[in-house]
Amino acid sequence: MPILDTSLHSLKRIYRGKVRDSYELDDDKLLIIATDRISAFDVILDDPIPYKGMVLQALTDFWFEKLKGIVPNHLTGIDPTTVVAEDEVDQVKGRSVVAMKLKPIPIECVGRGYIAGGGWKDYQATGKVCGVELPAGLKQAQKLPQPIFTPAAKKEVGTHDENISFEQAVQLVGEDVARQIRDYSIELYTRAAEYALTKGIIIADTKFEFGLDKDGVVRLMDEVLTPDSSRFWPADQYNEGIAPRKENPGAREKTSQKYREALRRLAGRDVA
Repeated sequence: MPILDTSLHSLKRIYRGKVRDSYELDDDKLLIIATDRISAFDVILDDPIPYKGMVLQALTDFWFEKLKGIVPNHLTGIDPTTVVAEDEVDQVKGRSVVAMKLKPIPIECVGRGYIAGGGWKDYQATGKVCGVELPAGLKQAQKLPQPIFTPAAKKEVGTHDENISFEQAVQLVGEDVARQIRDYSIELYTRAAEYALTKGIIIADTKFEFGLDKDGVVRLMDEVLTPDSSRFWPADQYNEGIAPRKENPGAREKTSQKYREALRRLAGRDVA
């Protein structure tokens, strides 16, 4: 049964996002639940997408394991079903994680291997994306000579993040942290894109979220390389110069099928 909202009585909900609900376990840990909510233009729609939260969590778990040698992450290894009441297990099973409580780094870290979306618009106007000079004459959806890091300053929920240059990122979080999140983003994107291509999926771009633990260590957090945080293209339908059409958020069943197909291809499993 799709879950549009959660209502745990055993824990205190401290955040409700577009898709995820966060509950406080203690001073160091959170329970994060991926619901089946969908938003369009920063508005949460009434109809959930079947299995969405379970697919997002399964893919995130898959990528955390596959990429764990690159960067520390927020995982604790605690089974979410053990931290809630018995009558709440159905709300968390297969769609949640017990994570370290981190201090979020206020930068959305985008790794790009293809020129599309907002990056394409910026390139058309300036020949650059987030201050990164790109070759002249690129076509829409064309593969870049090498992956690039295009950060955005995070804004309040309901407003769009603001694209910034690496130099501006340094001003926001300091040179050491900025270099770490840049280098991690590029390596994570590169490794994931190479793997996904062997499964028939092009990852055109993806966004990562990082946080600092109590010792100041940068850790990968939130969701990783999902259809919500990435631009996935079927490799056999790719045409340079033509950006694949985005799915209508209201097409619930079709969107659900596409999410599950991504999970089957990448992780070799399904949720139902």
